[in-house]
Amino acid sequence: MRSALVEKEVWFVTGSQGLYGPETLDQVAEQSRRVAEELDAASDVPVRVVWKPVLTDAEAIRRMCQDASTNDDCIGLVAWMHTFSPARMWIAGLNVLYVPLLHLHTQADAALPWATLDMDFMNLNQAAHGDREFGYVQSRLGVARTTVVGHVSDPSVTARVGAWVRSAVGRAELRSLHLARFGDTMRDVAVTEGDKVDAQVRMGVTVNAYGVNALVAAVADATEAQVDALADEYEATYRVDPELRRGAGRHGSLREAARIEVGLRTFLDDGGFRAFTSNFEDLGALRQLPGIAVQRLMGEGYGFAGEGDWKTATLLRTMKAMAEGLPGGTSFMEDYTYELRPGKQKILGAHMLEVCPSIAADTPSCEVHPLGIGDREDPVRLVFDAVPGPAVVVGMSDMGDRFRLTLNEVDVVEPDEPLPALPVARAVWEPKPDLRTSAECWLQAGAPHHTVLSSALTTDSVADLAETLGVELAIIDAETRPRRFRDELRWNAAYHRLAMGL
Repeated sequence: MRSALVEKEVWFVTGSQGLYGPETLDQVAEQSRRVAEELDAASDVPVRVVWKPVLTDAEAIRRMCQDASTNDDCIGLVAWMHTFSPARMWIAGLNVLYVPLLHLHTQADAALPWATLDMDFMNLNQAAHGDREFGYVQSRLGVARTTVVGHVSDPSVTARVGAWVRSAVGRAELRSLHLARFGDTMRDVAVTEGDKVDAQVRMGVTVNAYGVNALVAAVADATEAQVDALADEYEATYRVDPELRRGAGRHGSLREAARIEVGLRTFLDDGGFRAFTSNFEDLGALRQLPGIAVQRLMGEGYGFAGEGDWKTATLLRTMKAMAEGLPGGTSFMEDYTYELRPGKQKILGAHMLEVCPSIAADTPSCEVHPLGIGDREDPVRLVFDAVPGPAVVVGMSDMGDRFRLTLNEVDVVEPDEPLPALPVARAVWEPKPDLRTSAECWLQAGAPHHTVLSSALTTDSVADLAETLGVELAIIDAETRPRRFRDELRWNAAYHRLAMGL
């Protein structure tokens, strides 16, 4: 899996004008370059920050915005109006800008030189003036953007900029994402359906279906040497059940799982796919439902969802790209069952087989168990509990006239008791503000049962992604109240329907 961050960059652009002469513009250039370098050096910012020359006229701004929008390496702009930059000269550029925009409202220095402060200083350092002018024209044009206020020496500022950069990484990933569906969606299920044309228009992802026997052929082409090497890798990497080890009675099941991984990986890599789906109702000549193969591919960054759910697979790959290099994990997930005793309420999430080991609290156990559906041999899978800590759970729904993301802030916790009879990977979490409110609002939003669980990303990054995509986002957090949440959904519906008609 290729890196989503390598060779990507955001451009740092600065607005000014010639009212105060060339010496002032030289100072603007020096100070804006210094701010850009501080951002570039910040550990929270995961891609290069590239300084661009100060912009002082409409034609230069338009060319810069066009260049940013067509440059494959540029994933976004950070804009700062250092002095008073008359915003009408930004109109043509903003109208052709396609990449995400962050408006950084800052100054060259955090502290004012109170004892020596004069009008020369005031005229140079008037971003409080220029950025308000820029903010007005962005609002007048309806430009989607993120606004960050503060000095770049403040870690909270660079963290917020970094969160936005990760959303821009996600946007760039979507623009070139190809997803392979093996089979269709699960029969009669509603929420996994969706408009693939609208998804490509709004987000950029290309979703195509392939007969499962195309995958069967790739599996059949796996060589014995490839299968041997991968089976050995399993034994070296995981706590493999003794009955699956080389020379034991069920080692053939482990080898078949390895054969599926070789074939699946080959198919995805040859086709340039970074996300995929499967369906246990359509397995063709596969001898097992892919389990450990899917888990390991997710662990390397591929997007996945079961039952043909291409929207969740798209979301998972996007969030994987956004989370690259961060501590924590990001996984396909499904809400399964509840602990409802007062004071102990929590959600147990899992899936039949496919939960990503990036969220594992310990070395996964490699096991084989009956599945009960799919009508195939018992599949091999990795079994583990998720590492405790704060996380977000995000789902995507097609509401007919728009896509909606629903996000719940949660705390992943250890299970109340061991789960020796549950032969799948799982996560247990306490949703905010509480299970009753969370579940009521989730259902009110029409949010799906398939989700992405991430302990790496924050609400800010997902919110920035939704903003730049023009996708609705409903947030359930510690402050959520059901009545207010229902009102927000109604307001959101009105806004998005009006926006589409403008």
